[in-house]
Amino acid sequence: MADEALTAGAVARRLGVAVTTLRTWHQRYGLGPSQHLPGQHRRYTDEDLERLQVMRRLTAQGVAPAEAAAWARRVPMPIDVVWPEVGGGLTVTTRDGGGHTIRTGRAGPAARGLARAAMRLDAPALREILETAVAGRGVIGAWHDVIMPVLIGIGDRYAATRRFIEVEHLLSRSITEVLGSVARPPSSQAPRVMLAAADEEQHTLPLEALAAALAEAGVPSRLLGARVPPQALTDAVARTGPAAVVLWSQLAETGDPTQWTRLLSSGHGPLLAAAAGPGWPADRLPEGVVRLDSLDQAVRLVAAAARGCPAPR
Repeated sequence: MADEALTAGAVARRLGVAVTTLRTWHQRYGLGPSQHLPGQHRRYTDEDLERLQVMRRLTAQGVAPAEAAAWARRVPMPIDVVWPEVGGGLTVTTRDGGGHTIRTGRAGPAARGLARAAMRLDAPALREILETAVAGRGVIGAWHDVIMPVLIGIGDRYAATRRFIEVEHLLSRSITEVLGSVARPPSSQAPRVMLAAADEEQHTLPLEALAAALAEAGVPSRLLGARVPPQALTDAVARTGPAAVVLWSQLAETGDPTQWTRLLSSGHGPLLAAAAGPGWPADRLPEGVVRLDSLDQAVRLVAAAARGCPAPR
């Protein structure tokens, strides 16, 4: 790599951090440039860059900078040797956030790192953390352990301040992109699952998580997206004949049980009719509609229906 490519500015661009951050890491933790040429500023070597990559990845995951620097100074070593140790070999201090941070409770370093990246509006870091979480934990584990605590924390911050809509939007978009990148079953395998948001319901991230988790289980699905009118849903079910239909309602005003009555009386009822989300009134759902309370339960029941097993009563 040419010397010119390893100036502080070039390294900062590669890592997606500010030059002032590099200076801080140099002054506090000794992670600075090691190559010295007479009459010139010091330059970063490939080995320096490796250390800084480890530093950035670990701090993005919520590891305290001093601890991350201690690991970074162990380079040269393969980064994939360092990376699995996060939350294992490292001693990670857990703490809630305050001020301009998102509280994640005891969710762990990955969730804290995701929250910090979200507040920085750091899209590359968001994607990296989410991809690492999905690859290491699977969709269900990433959803429960990393994504949900941050989404809840952002919701709490908005309720308290009426701010940070931009944070929620960027995080949601990053989650959508990463969940959408989970490998799907081959196109030769016809989907027998239909996922849709209730009439006027705009929240779709839980359905995107379900679609990705089903894909991991080898089950293809059709995701119709937000605000699906009852007639459109009935028409889609009539045309495709799915074995399972999951309808999501986040808010009480979108959880009108008559949407289910209309679908089930159409003569094209699925093997599994499943109401998901907190918007549905549990005591007024029509007979035959199963309530889904968690992502892992949803994957289990929907996958069974797609394979021809009847829904529990």
